[in-house]
Amino acid sequence: MAAHLPDKQGNYEENDLAQYLAMNYAPEPDLFIRTGGECRISNFLLWHLAYTELYFTSTLWPDFDARELDFAIQSFQRRERRFGRTSEQLQTSLPEKPITKKILAKGNT
Repeated sequence: MAAHLPDKQGNYEENDLAQYLAMNYAPEPDLFIRTGGECRISNFLLWHLAYTELYFTSTLWPDFDARELDFAIQSFQRRERRFGRTSEQLQTSLPEKPITKKILAKGNT
């Protein structure tokens, strides 16, 4: 029998829904790599990718090697992670805990 959401009269919060997501057991990725020249995420983990940095490469998945991964990581390291805030808001807010680097790659499909 499928689990049902409690009736909150439409006042659901993220935590109420999180347990029903496909990858509710996994942390949200910091970097999403899309190979094969496609510049879309194809409806893949839409909720989980909200604050994920996206990296698109024309390299096909079978050719995506350690060198290509280094390029993706270098691109990631040059980015300012704002998590929905502006650069100015980052400068005035308290420092947050360091982010654990998680990488999620999706082949050309």
